[in-house]
Amino acid sequence: MVYVMSDIHGNEARFRDMLKQIKFSEKDTLYVLGDVVDRGDGGIRILRYIMKTPNIKMLLGNHELMMLNVLYYPIDDVDKFSKNFKSFARLNNWYSNGGAVTHNSIKHTRKEVRKEIFEYLDSLPLNIEVTVNDKNYILVHAGITDNYIDRLSKYDSVKQYAVWTRDSETASVPEGKTMIFGHTPTWQYQDDEIMKICKWDDRIGIDCGCVYGDIGRLSCLRLDDMEEFYSDV
Repeated sequence: MVYVMSDIHGNEARFRDMLKQIKFSEKDTLYVLGDVVDRGDGGIRILRYIMKTPNIKMLLGNHELMMLNVLYYPIDDVDKFSKNFKSFARLNNWYSNGGAVTHNSIKHTRKEVRKEIFEYLDSLPLNIEVTVNDKNYILVHAGITDNYIDRLSKYDSVKQYAVWTRDSETASVPEGKTMIFGHTPTWQYQDDEIMKICKWDDRIGIDCGCVYGDIGRLSCLRLDDMEEFYSDV
């Protein structure tokens, strides 16, 4: 069976509950569409579990990118003042989006483990295309990379666009394919069932607000038959 979930945001209890619900086994494949870390305190533990599980595939999310910007990607400016300013801006952006708990957690991991985590995240794809039962899907965190147009975008790179854009409801989707995305909670698209997987003809939103405590939940979609699962904890 093939499953997709997104935006776990450090909620280890809900992640473990979901794996039990779907009876996840070596015969299955799970795609996680980014934002494993931040806001909840289990992000690094979940990430390390994903890294050691061959049949779990992950996309880069904006929260992983913020962590890389602070802890892994260098700032190339020669001027010391500019470096310090950009370094502070990156840290502030990460912390204002719930990154402090992840930063504190990763500080307590061994140096070689941190290196493995950063290298793994740096290698993650932005989009993955899969076919299940003759249906073609584009899995994204926020946006399809082919939709990025440098001169027309407010984002300075295709990577920034792919993990940060909020145009998932209106973005162009290639004919014959269905886009599955996270990043934007589905309550923004529907009033009657605000924490439920949201489906259109050519796209599906699966971020059901796991980060929002009791009013949110972690969702998982099985692509073989479109069955929906929701966390019970």
